[in-house]
Amino acid sequence: MYKEGQLYVAHSAEGPIHIIGKMANRHGLIAGATGTGKTVTLQVLAETFSQAGVPCFMADMKGDLSGISQTGGLSKFIEKRCNEWGMDTSTLAFKGCPVRFYDVYGEQGHPMRTTVEKMGALLLARLMDLNETQSGILTLTFRIAKDENLPLIDMKDLRLMLDYVAQNAKRYSTTYGNISAASIGAIQRSLLTLSEQGGDLFFGEPAFDIYDLLQTEGGQGVMNILAADKLMLQPKLYSTFLMWLLSEIYDKMPEIGDMELPKMVFFFDEAHMLFKDTSKALTDKIEQIVRLIRSKGIGVYFISQSPSDLPETILGQCGNRVQHALRAFTPKDQQAVRVAAQTFRPNPAFETEREILELGTGEALVSFLDEKGAPSIVQKAKILFPLSQIGAITQEQRETINSTSRISGKYETRIDRESAFEQIVKQREASEKEEAEIKAKEAAEKEKERKEKEESRKSKRSSTSKSIFTTVIGTAVTYFAKTIATQLARNLTKKKKR
Repeated sequence: MYKEGQLYVAHSAEGPIHIIGKMANRHGLIAGATGTGKTVTLQVLAETFSQAGVPCFMADMKGDLSGISQTGGLSKFIEKRCNEWGMDTSTLAFKGCPVRFYDVYGEQGHPMRTTVEKMGALLLARLMDLNETQSGILTLTFRIAKDENLPLIDMKDLRLMLDYVAQNAKRYSTTYGNISAASIGAIQRSLLTLSEQGGDLFFGEPAFDIYDLLQTEGGQGVMNILAADKLMLQPKLYSTFLMWLLSEIYDKMPEIGDMELPKMVFFFDEAHMLFKDTSKALTDKIEQIVRLIRSKGIGVYFISQSPSDLPETILGQCGNRVQHALRAFTPKDQQAVRVAAQTFRPNPAFETEREILELGTGEALVSFLDEKGAPSIVQKAKILFPLSQIGAITQEQRETINSTSRISGKYETRIDRESAFEQIVKQREASEKEEAEIKAKEAAEKEKERKEKEESRKSKRSSTSKSIFTTVIGTAVTYFAKTIATQLARNLTKKKKR
């Protein structure tokens, strides 16, 4: 519940516990074992932000969060809580929140896409589990595409661009560095795997506009819910997608400083996936974004089983914390409980470590930032119940919300404009045509030369034949002339003798 700059989300023995609106962008953590109430806590927080006019983004793992779109109702559990807290149930205004559903696969909500070049080489390398050398080749490929004005929009653009770089490796090696054919081949195989995981659906246009997340309806912040039940089966794609979304928000949002309320709140469920097998370069980037994005009015709330799932540099940025129960069945679990207890400012009224083990469902240890930005003393509290529906909605209700959404039809039709793939194909066709013309010209010149040589040979043969004929005739004439002259001379001699 929201009132006068305070977000009422829990109740302790001392009374209501609030998140101060202007401290809500100082990030937060919701932790606890499975089944302790983290999802309901997330719903209560998101619902309260919506009432305050703050839009939120959250991933829905099992469809449970979709109920935030519907009006809730009075139950025995809610009546019991109201009696405990001295609240009058007649004053409860049950209502749902404005909701937009999204789905990377485009099945349960509006499609969410981005382009390959917007994702960037760093996140894409993580998504494909590339090693350092392969990541360098991928970065080099992105640079060549940018320098030669070859837009990388979808998967086929990147695949053909890698092939193009490999074929022209000698030309690029002096400018960009050595290009290994083996690394190109490994990246191509990783792209094939990514395609099978849904990469072909995720990369393309129209690319998602993050300003569609920053909307309000009827004074309430819109709840942007990502259907993640199928996406969760591909952990790398899930975490990298959310990391891209957070990076996109960070890059595009202007600096606004401190505000009475956040501009938007981003809930990162199953946060441990973001940091699993993450390179130091990417971890540093995440830390930078989390540290600086609050100055842009964005609050980031991580949801995970244990605070130890987050790096200390990230955990140190989470000022608002809700710790549900943890189970300590192993020495490692016991260590996690101690770590969780040490992250709170102690309360002399109880032992924090012991309370974490004994909390019931819906109960939590809570510590929010005070007006000066300092963590408050940890308190044992019960999380407020949501005023919207708890649990999933029907498929028919989901389809109705999707069809009546303000952005219905904006992303549903895929666009395939001219990009690197088409340009490279055109270059190759032009090159092949030019090569064919050169070959045809060379063939024509060779044919012409052959004919000229043939004609020359014929001319020589003709000249030779004429010369022989002339010689033979000349010789014959000379012979006959000499013969006749000799005969005439003999005849004359005979006459004289007579």
